[in-house]
Amino acid sequence: MKRHYLACDLGAESGRLMLGTLERGRLALEELHRFPNTPIQVGASLRWDVRALFAELQTGLRAAAQRRLEIASISTDSWGVDYLLYDAQGALIEPTFHYRDPRCAGGVERAYRRVPWPEIFAETGLQFLPFNTIFQLAAEDPERLRKARLILGVGDGFNHWLCGEGRFEESLASTTQLYDPRRRAWSQRLLDALELPAAIFPPIVPSGTRLGPLRPALAQATGLGNLAVVASCSHDTGAAVAAVPARGEGWAYLSSGTWSLMGVELPEPILSATCRELNFTNEIGFGGSVRLLKNISGLWLVQECRREWARDGQDYDYPTLMNLAATAPPFVSLINPADPRFLSPGDMPARIAAFCLEHNQPAPAHPGAFVRCALESLALLYRRTLRLIEQLMGRPLDRLHIVGGGSRNTLLNQFTANALELPVHAGPVEATAAGNLLVQAIALGDLPSLAAARQVVSDSFELATFRPADLDSWRTAYARFEQLLG
Repeated sequence: MKRHYLACDLGAESGRLMLGTLERGRLALEELHRFPNTPIQVGASLRWDVRALFAELQTGLRAAAQRRLEIASISTDSWGVDYLLYDAQGALIEPTFHYRDPRCAGGVERAYRRVPWPEIFAETGLQFLPFNTIFQLAAEDPERLRKARLILGVGDGFNHWLCGEGRFEESLASTTQLYDPRRRAWSQRLLDALELPAAIFPPIVPSGTRLGPLRPALAQATGLGNLAVVASCSHDTGAAVAAVPARGEGWAYLSSGTWSLMGVELPEPILSATCRELNFTNEIGFGGSVRLLKNISGLWLVQECRREWARDGQDYDYPTLMNLAATAPPFVSLINPADPRFLSPGDMPARIAAFCLEHNQPAPAHPGAFVRCALESLALLYRRTLRLIEQLMGRPLDRLHIVGGGSRNTLLNQFTANALELPVHAGPVEATAAGNLLVQAIALGDLPSLAAARQVVSDSFELATFRPADLDSWRTAYARFEQLLG
């Protein structure tokens, strides 16, 4: 039997509508429509153009209808922490703020005046990030909250637009730092402490929940039939981890893209003081599993460097930058990618150079040296992060699976295997879309389990393995790197 599904995958740089076809235990992917996701700068404020994204998705739905296939379902996944507010008439309350908006700093201060950080972590198990939803809401204009009747994560907002049902899917709810992973519900204690209107928070539903049919008006406008709208894993990392082609135990994952998210799957959250001090997070995955992980800056460093060079008239593509980095001398300079200076948009090459000079290292002299510095430093940070995960779990790990767009960066993959001294299995690139689609298949009864879905991934996509090499040089570099962490 051949089954077709649609996945709307929204990322921080672009979105796309993907067609997934499941047949004889294999999943084939086709990109139907890709569109940019460009933040809007209004004065000092950074915002998302949600209406433009809705319009682009509708364009994609029309393209899907032109294929004249019997499509079973659709679901949307997105980045976490950001949210949409709706008024009493169901209209979107604008603007929708970007997680890098500077208002977040004030939200952290306001939240901490009401609830100390140790209590917030004990209640939610979520790492500190200054843009977590809890801090964004603490920074909100009270008038906007008074007008609001519903809050949804971005992916859930798109599912709401598709079918009219407003539900917060569990994996996305768990990124808000307003979710209690033990009770699997909103934290009434935190809502009360921050004086947030509990009535606007909708029911939380498990990953793989059927929400309802496509709205008739949208079906008519696009030419699509009566397909089901599913809340698969609305958080893109949750969807990506669902598509990790792993078996048994002893493995960790790295969802690699603008952000790197490294972690493991566990049956229960780790809420210890050590977990809090190491700033790890407990998010929810498919089937109620816990994703113990840490957010790492990721390829954001390279993306921002590339943007800055393009503004200066040096418009390098990514393959060229990787080739330049591969031929640059190794370990000339290292940075700590987790340093706060690298978090916000801006002149990333200047920030990298300043960090190197402050730590008595030469500033990179050309783009290849900058990229090599960033990639080597990321790989060393991955090593540190994996060792901390092993410390929290109390047992060693024996392999790493890298999924997402960064899994095709062969230079970084090899650096990661060298730094970790473990085999690295890379792929699939389209893990988020694949996970979204396969959870839909489970929800509709077309696959029996997550294990079966992961076997489909193994059978459907080309995967690569990287073996550790040059271990002495990487151990020496790691000793240097540790001195930069403060």
